[in-house]
Amino acid sequence: MFTLREIEDAHSKVKSGVDFPQYIRDLIAMGISRYSIYVNDGHAEYIGNEGHTVFSEAEYEKLHVISDADINKFREYLKAHQQGKTNYFTFCENSAEAGIYKWEIDTANKTCIYYDSFGNFVLEEKIPI
Repeated sequence: MFTLREIEDAHSKVKSGVDFPQYIRDLIAMGISRYSIYVNDGHAEYIGNEGHTVFSEAEYEKLHVISDADINKFREYLKAHQQGKTNYFTFCENSAEAGIYKWEIDTANKTCIYYDSFGNFVLEEKIPI
């Protein structure tokens, strides 16, 4: 079973979107099957292959997530982050500004799915691992 400390250690190595694929490989090695990040405060829910679940605390003060998702604006922010042009917190701020409420990583399918404030699917991307 994985611990929050192990997850935090792996996450501490992520400086930009460029480091994300290695982070996902580390989570897979820990036995994490999926996790969700909530943009409004950065807390996360990690679920393991055996159903083991770990929750993190809020990472930052609450952000206002706009109610109308702007997919084009979000795609620009996502591209910049994946190219290493923004740090994690800036990406979270940008996501809130573009109406992204949470993202969910499925490590088995190697996908990241983004949702709006109403729980609607906004975008799915393959994770290049």
